[in-house]
Amino acid sequence: MTDFRRDFIQFAVDSQVLCFGDFITKAGRASPYFFNAGLFSDGTSVGELARFYAQAALASGVQFDILFGPAYKGIVLASATAVALANAGHNVPFVFNRKEAKDHGEGGVLVGAPLKGRVMIIDDVISAGTSVRESVKIIRDAGAEPAGVLIALDRMERGQGTLSAVQEVEQSVGIPVIPIASLQDLLGFLAEKEGMTDNLTRVQNYRNQYGIE
Repeated sequence: MTDFRRDFIQFAVDSQVLCFGDFITKAGRASPYFFNAGLFSDGTSVGELARFYAQAALASGVQFDILFGPAYKGIVLASATAVALANAGHNVPFVFNRKEAKDHGEGGVLVGAPLKGRVMIIDDVISAGTSVRESVKIIRDAGAEPAGVLIALDRMERGQGTLSAVQEVEQSVGIPVIPIASLQDLLGFLAEKEGMTDNLTRVQNYRNQYGIE
């Protein structure tokens, strides 16, 4: 686990965005941990989150020319990550979509830089993959090329079949999904931390029951 992934998990725990206990997931599973990226909701935390997204994007080696933020969460993520990338010496434009087309002013569904070249989509998590597939369609309809998807955490958890939601997206749209951190990173973090033995055991048991191969 690279340092920025470990640091991200520590940051998420300190921010109480990543919590341990008893939770029910959207899929109806009893989970020993819960990650809610929506709780990154002030300038400091969003700025730090964006720095981690920028690090993950650069570490991935995936080449991209522009960031795309799907409405609504992706709007903040794309704009903040563009600032973080610029601060790291990589100035890239960003664009986001509206949920409904604007029929006055500049019109259309896209706001920001022209949607062209290799496009990195940025979102918080992937549940069913609907947002990513919609984004890919918007990008391809504009004549641009989807290059990858940045997300905060990959739960590495089976969907309806043997694949995870992330794997299903990668398979269906043919682009890599790049998480800042994964469940495997979380397990490594818990194994290194004192006083986390119970959480480590519970998360490992959950992974054994619902995790992908």
